[in-house]
Amino acid sequence: MDQNVFDDPRITAVGLLVEAHAGLSARFAAQFDEHGLSPVEFEVLTRLARSPNNQLRMTDLAAQTSLSTSGVTRVVDRMERDGLIRRRACPSDRRSSFAVVTAAGLSRLDAILPGHLRIIEQWFTGQLDPDQLDGLLDGLRRVRDAVHPGATAGSTEPAEDAA
Repeated sequence: MDQNVFDDPRITAVGLLVEAHAGLSARFAAQFDEHGLSPVEFEVLTRLARSPNNQLRMTDLAAQTSLSTSGVTRVVDRMERDGLIRRRACPSDRRSSFAVVTAAGLSRLDAILPGHLRIIEQWFTGQLDPDQLDGLLDGLRRVRDAVHPGATAGSTEPAEDAA
């Protein structure tokens, strides 16, 4: 094998992305644990809170996270038992339901977000000047849209489902 292949910038780019993700994830996980949430529960709450009417169809929530449809069902079951989210039937499709963040879930996010934003600023966005951050966001969106086109599913609610 040609030794120069290991110097390929494509391998370097993916390696740096993986290393940065692992480092940030470790810092985030410790902070989430202080608030009694797993990283995936934080992701679910955040996705719901950032969505119209603080809700997503279960299938869209699965598409936006790293979870399978059955995995998102298990997480939603657990979070529903904890009072952080609730399910709401979809008025236009009896086979579908929405996951909706509750007041308790929003309150939990309010408690976590100041520290979470400090970690993001210290270890991620604060390492970049504004132009670098804009370029990174653009690049990450392009890659995300190519490799995970369902990631924005449900980010706009059809008019007939508006509640």
